[in-house]
Amino acid sequence: MAIRDVLLLGNPRLYEMCAPVQKEDLPSLEPVVVDMHDTLLDFRERYGAGRAIAAPQIGVMKRLIYMFIDTPTVFINPTLDQKSTAMIRLWDDCMSFPDLLVKVERHKSCRITYRNMVWQEQVMLLEDDRSELLQHEYDHLDGILAVQRAVDDRSFALRSQRSFLTV
Repeated sequence: MAIRDVLLLGNPRLYEMCAPVQKEDLPSLEPVVVDMHDTLLDFRERYGAGRAIAAPQIGVMKRLIYMFIDTPTVFINPTLDQKSTAMIRLWDDCMSFPDLLVKVERHKSCRITYRNMVWQEQVMLLEDDRSELLQHEYDHLDGILAVQRAVDDRSFALRSQRSFLTV
């Protein structure tokens, strides 16, 4: 369909809580999901990164996440639970601030429950990089950015400085 502009750090809409998707919204979400796919692939081509995108990043204030790693997965009204006590520390990146990295801590594992595009409930257990990825995207649905989860005031770096960074 279309490559959408990604809302960038500082845009007040990124801090808004998203509304739940209703079953009757499904037909209108199909073009949004296509746009999320196209936008993600465009970002991946330009920046060499990008595994998932949350709907508010393209200005759609709905509880919707699109992930494309091995296969495309649409998460409608996701909830995260069963978060491990074990944490991982990493340099997080975001399509909303493509040149900035932020050191954060995330749960090493968690469970996500969601609905798919035919409104069937799904459950996925997440570990390591997929766990941190979905926690990042889920935060977007609640208006929380990685910069708000920074470990400390020295947890920011430019992407160009990645080779100098340690976790």
